[in-house]
Formats: sequence, structure tokens, C-alpha cells
Amino acid sequence: MQQTLKKSYSFEGKGLHTGRIARMTINPAPADTGIRFRRIDMGEDACVDALAEYVSSTARSTTISAGEVSVMTIEHVLSALTGMGVDNATIDIDNIEVPILDGSAKPYIDAIWADGFEQQDAHRRYVEIKETVEIRNEEKGSLVRIEPAEEFSYEIMVDFNSKVLGLQRAQWNKDVIYAEEIGICRTFVFFHELEFLFNNGLVKGGDVDNAIVIVEHPVSDEQIERMSEIFNVPKLKVREDGYLSNLRLRFPNECSRHKMLDLIGDLRLCGGFLKAKVTAEKAGHGINTTAAKAVRKVIK
Repeated sequence: MQQTLKKSYSFEGKGLHTGRIARMTINPAPADTGIRFRRIDMGEDACVDALAEYVSSTARSTTISAGEVSVMTIEHVLSALTGMGVDNATIDIDNIEVPILDGSAKPYIDAIWADGFEQQDAHRRYVEIKETVEIRNEEKGSLVRIEPAEEFSYEIMVDFNSKVLGLQRAQWNKDVIYAEEIGICRTFVFFHELEFLFNNGLVKGGDVDNAIVIVEHPVSDEQIERMSEIFNVPKLKVREDGYLSNLRLRFPNECSRHKMLDLIGDLRLCGGFLKAKVTAEKAGHGINTTAAKAVRKVIK
């Protein structure tokens, strides 16, 4: 059966890319609503449904838009609701970007999971396909393949040609507890990207509490001091395993598990719960949402 939340849950924080503070409330919704965002700073009717045809940007996060109404960085909250089995919710937000919080879906899980869910008087509408959907990006070597199956399974391979990360894999299926093994995994960034991103006005809300920082190349003490100043955290250093000392990994392959988190959130834009076998290689928001759009066309 379909299910929704038992009550409303509110979250407040800065957006990863804009740095703007937003307050967001996830509310119960009637059966067959799906997931809908409402920009309450723009009016009660300023809504956009979490569907692939509304994707307007995939530049380092996923944005959906309907007319003047846009919501950025929706993938983590969509992943959380999918991983916890929520069919219907209305998400009110008073700014353009969803708060990054700790860089994972853990804050949503911690708030919602303990209360359980409200079962609704309607059968779940699974997203099922009769033919394989495959999207490739030859230039990046990336792939998302979605095949018909009797039950869902997701597998992802992550390869950044990084001596720190190596080649990592992650999976999600009925035997993997999303709330404990996927949803708590945080976003990550390479150290050599940081200064460029900050200098170009990107990741304005990034800090050492919401991202794993991977140090792929040798860095100077001056560079470390510069990052310490940006993050306003003294005595940052590079650990022996190649990660900045701001966070400890929750899993050895936390980065691939976070990519799985993103994949689950992006593919929720298919319009519901996929009953399919999903295989992804070197995937990101662009190819994930392109695959979701292709599925939407097939099921229509």
C-alpha cells in the first residue's frame, strides 16, 4: 500500500551552492500525490512536481523548475523519502535551495524513521518497464542501464581515476537497509577543486561539516592554511589515507555509497518506485536524470 508521513518535519540550514538559509518542511500528502515541492516564499500555488520532465539543471546537483518556480539540490531529500518508502509528501521550502545539512540524508532519516509511516488506502504504483532503457556518455565513460525485473536492485561503480578512492562499488536491494547503509553517507569533493569552486562563487554553503574532502595530489602548508581560513577551522591536516582531517569515514566506500544515494534520489524522478534492475557506472546527475526522462517516455 502507499504510505505517507505521520506528521510534518522541519529542517533549516544553508544551501550547498547558494549559501542561502532555507527552512523546509516535509508534510504528509494524500494518496497518489507523489512528491511535490512548494515554494512558499512565492505563494501557495508555486509548486513543481518531482518528475524528470521538470529537470532544468544538473550542474553539480539536480534542479527542477516549472515556470518561475525552481528548487535546487533536491536529490538527497528525494533519496531519503524513496529509501524509507514514502509515496506521498508535500515539501514546503522558503528559498530556492534545499539545505545541505550534514551532506547526507541522515537528518531526514533520524527525524522521520522513529515515528513510522501512515499507511494509505491505495495500492502503490510501481514504475515498471517492458524494455531496457540504457543511456551512455561515451566521452565520460558513464552508463545507466535500467532493465525489467520482478524486484528492485541497484548497483553502481565509481571511478575517478583516483589513487585515494580507487574503484568503488555500492549496491541497494531488499537486503540492504537504506537508513543504515546508504542514507547516512555524505557528499564528497576533491581538494584540488575547492579553491576553483570558491573563487568562482560556487559551493558557497560548503564547509567541513557537510563534505568529505579527498586530497588526491600533494598540497602545501599554505594551501591547507587557506582552506582552514575558508572553513574557519584551525589545524586542518591531510591524513595518511588521503582524506582531509575534517571528518571520519562511516564506511571505507562511503563515497560510492553517497553516489548510490544520489542515484536513488535522481531516479525517483521517474515518478515512483522503480521495479527494475539498475546498473550505473561513473554516473552523475546529468546521466541519472536523462535515464529518468527516458523511463518517463517509455511508461507514457
